[in-house]
Amino acid sequence: MTTRPNILWFRNDLRLFDNPALTAATQDAAPLICVYILETRHTDRDLGGARKWWLHKSLIALQTSIEARGGRLVLRRGDAADILVELANDTGAAGIFWNRRYDKAGRSIDAQIKTDLSNNELAVSSYSANVLVEPWRLTTGSGSYYKVFTPYWKALQKTYSPPSELPAPDILTPLEPVASDPLVAWNLHPRNPDWSIGFDDHWQPGEAGAHDRLDAFLNGPLATYQDSRNRPDISDSTSGLSPHLAFGEISPAHIWRRVQDLITSNQTSHDDAMVFLSEICWRDFAYVLLFHNPELTQKNYNPAFDLMGWRSSDRDLMKWQTGQTGYPIVDAGMRQLWETGWMHNRVRMIVASFLTKHLLIDWRHGEDWFWDTLVDADTASNSAGWQWTAGSGADAAPYFRVFNPITQGEKFDETGAYVRKWCPELRGLPKKSLHSPWTADAATLKRAGVILGQTYPRPMIEHKTGRQRALDAYSKMKEIRDAQ
Repeated sequence: MTTRPNILWFRNDLRLFDNPALTAATQDAAPLICVYILETRHTDRDLGGARKWWLHKSLIALQTSIEARGGRLVLRRGDAADILVELANDTGAAGIFWNRRYDKAGRSIDAQIKTDLSNNELAVSSYSANVLVEPWRLTTGSGSYYKVFTPYWKALQKTYSPPSELPAPDILTPLEPVASDPLVAWNLHPRNPDWSIGFDDHWQPGEAGAHDRLDAFLNGPLATYQDSRNRPDISDSTSGLSPHLAFGEISPAHIWRRVQDLITSNQTSHDDAMVFLSEICWRDFAYVLLFHNPELTQKNYNPAFDLMGWRSSDRDLMKWQTGQTGYPIVDAGMRQLWETGWMHNRVRMIVASFLTKHLLIDWRHGEDWFWDTLVDADTASNSAGWQWTAGSGADAAPYFRVFNPITQGEKFDETGAYVRKWCPELRGLPKKSLHSPWTADAATLKRAGVILGQTYPRPMIEHKTGRQRALDAYSKMKEIRDAQ
């Protein structure tokens, strides 16, 4: 071998197209060692079950793409620092390349690895690939990070220009032999029981699936996105790109370029397109919050909420988790989550409000459940979203804003299609009582085959009572804070 190989470390960037680290690693035509490491040390938390399922499928897709270009994906499990140092020493690698990550644990690992490998006279290069703008780039007039989304979104629009796209390499020259774990040995796919049976009907993990989903969205739902994005009863009203973004199977820069091209060519409404891009930007904003508040996943952004009198009830938490609250829009959302590993964003806000306000259960329990059950569970977005709804986060919804699950269902599941799909025991109810079955008269319930308390639960708590309890708890929290 006359040319020393390079190492490309894949993380949450499981793609070949528009991958800056890959492009840099292949500039000199050196042999390339593509490696994915299932990290087992120094991570904030283990992958949730749904993310493990997706990772299994995505790695298969990535392996296939790399092999089609003559390369090979090396799989290793363990301490990333140890594995990379060993891999570099064993292969005589000249350089290691990766795309940056922004959580506290990930940054600490990367910094240590850079130090260790640089001491071994190995060139280490990192790149921006998975956000539009890195979390430290945009600052306010006072030099601080943005704590409110709207000004951040305005600032990004003024300054952001996507980099040129980076084509996937035609050929990847591997270095043989390099030992690799068999993917099946990682036991990422659930067994005994396999609770992921319904996932395959909804998702195509991998880079090709990401681009197919983007194409489908841009060729249809984008045209009405501003009006339909809050409607879970409308099929494909959102892009469904969140898990692909979470695993880096598609870059936000590529999405931005595609949407801007449609705007420029007058093939889509400017307003609909910009509302969609603002959602892509909100993901960036969540990373800004996480970068500057590394404990965002566990600590209240607003420390006043450390004084909140949360309730502890395993029984109530389980009813919420299993979609047995007695409020159809909440139950439909939780059942959709379990069946598909995903939930419509509007419904995420409704179910989160119900847990933290009506049930007065700490947002961290909900965030933890989402982490385990969402295929798109993302460290920044998950924690920022939960804290926003609970009232403890940056730019948060006021705590006194308690979503009414009845009116929310009537407004956003206007046709009733969403509840009827995920709560089939209510399918026979008329629209008038679909979102509040307990208001239907005995004859209506009988015709629909609904027996409250048997075929469908009665509400866990009456809305007015739950709302007042939440407001009282908030007032008490403020009293304690002001007295300190």
